[in-house]
Amino acid sequence: MKKQIAVILACLAISLVVLDAHVIVTPRESVTGAEQVYSVSVPNELTVPSTTLELEIPAGMHVMQVATGDGFTFEVKKNANQIQSITWKREIKPKERAVFTFTAHNPQPGPVQWKAHQTFADGSMKHWVGERGSKEPASVTTIVPKGGATAAAPADQEHKHP
Repeated sequence: MKKQIAVILACLAISLVVLDAHVIVTPRESVTGAEQVYSVSVPNELTVPSTTLELEIPAGMHVMQVATGDGFTFEVKKNANQIQSITWKREIKPKERAVFTFTAHNPQPGPVQWKAHQTFADGSMKHWVGERGSKEPASVTTIVPKGGATAAAPADQEHKHP
């Protein structure tokens, strides 16, 4: 009986992920002052290809490097020497996902909201800038103090990394 309940709950979680796919930045929690590698998972939930993703870099976050890779290009917008946004260009077919990475130096403790703007081949856009629970939520990373108790950040069901 417990196995059946676990299977039902797993199926429910998977179905919710499909219904609630959005741009996710991981890890969901990191330490102030750390040099952290961040991954940006970009789904395409429409019926036309996704072509670009612009990620706004939150205040206080210092991007040190954007990883290169096959099949995509990227551009950065800067204000003085500070990267303000990263725009990745890659065709992501419907129902597929792409992952991009960058390394950043974390800011002071608190929530960091990752606002993202996804453009599709037909010219439509999704703006992942809302609060948690909204139709198009921004991903959030919680920055915690070094050596302090970690704050439990609400996890997205589709991404639970070790």
